Amino acid sequence: AAEQSDIAVLALGENAAEMTGEAASRAFLGLPGRQEELLEKVVATGKPVILLIFSGRPLTLPWAFQHVPAVMAAWFPGIQAGPGLTRTLFGDANPSGRLVVSWPRSVGQEPLYYDALSTGRPAGKIDLTRPPRNGLEKYVSRYIDEQNSPQFPFGFGLSYTTFRYGNLHIDRTQVSAKSLNEDLEAREHKQSAALAASADVTNTGTLAGVETVECYLRLQGTSVAQPVRALTKFQRITLAPGETRKVTFLLGPNAFAIWNDQEKFAVEPAKVTLWIAPDSSQGVQATLEITK
Repeated sequence: AAEQSDIAVLALGENAAEMTGEAASRAFLGLPGRQEELLEKVVATGKPVILLIFSGRPLTLPWAFQHVPAVMAAWFPGIQAGPGLTRTLFGDANPSGRLVVSWPRSVGQEPLYYDALSTGRPAGKIDLTRPPRNGLEKYVSRYIDEQNSPQFPFGFGLSYTTFRYGNLHIDRTQVSAKSLNEDLEAREHKQSAALAASADVTNTGTLAGVETVECYLRLQGTSVAQPVRALTKFQRITLAPGETRKVTFLLGPNAFAIWNDQEKFAVEPAKVTLWIAPDSSQGVQATLEITK
């Protein structure tokens, strides 16, 4: 049937009744049964293929992502799946969803999450797309047969248009932990903004679209280790083709507070890296210092 079609749309993935929910853990995260064999045969016809993935978790689909030009994670969308997916496939709706989990390349990467703690032997600028060739490339925190990065990172999502980020600005590069803690304690339910961060977001495509602009922080030098990147806030904006908008995040003292080694929620001196980004793997960035 695929050979007689102009485009092949394949709906593959997990069985919602048997492979999701309680008591449905899986050790193998590929397509169940002979689904990948079916996918390979349809792709072999040379017809354009659209793959819809129905699942309750991220799946490892390296062959599909390499050979199928259009893939959509539909998850388990409920009784309006048909109309919603049809409108998206025909271009009547411009998708704007974002991943709330990191999507692995291989099952051996699990557990995989964007807000991990830093390692003792970071890979730095070593090329992780190839196997290690010497001790310098091998004895770091890496896999010898896979990249460290996910297939798709937390916060990732595509649409029928594209966006560009630039001109990141923060209204101060230094702030004291003492003043932040005073504000944290005195105005627990109505904190003033400790920092304003903004960036320009431009729709560089030919269609109007919705972009989810994400703000991430990293705190280094605190008494308790913090994630290499943590989502702090986000905003959804709609931009016309060619339109640029300045997106501003107002961050209060609680954005910089941690549960410290004294079991207290407080701000500590730290080096802070801030990103305004489309997902957890990229973005424009700036640094500031929290002094005593």
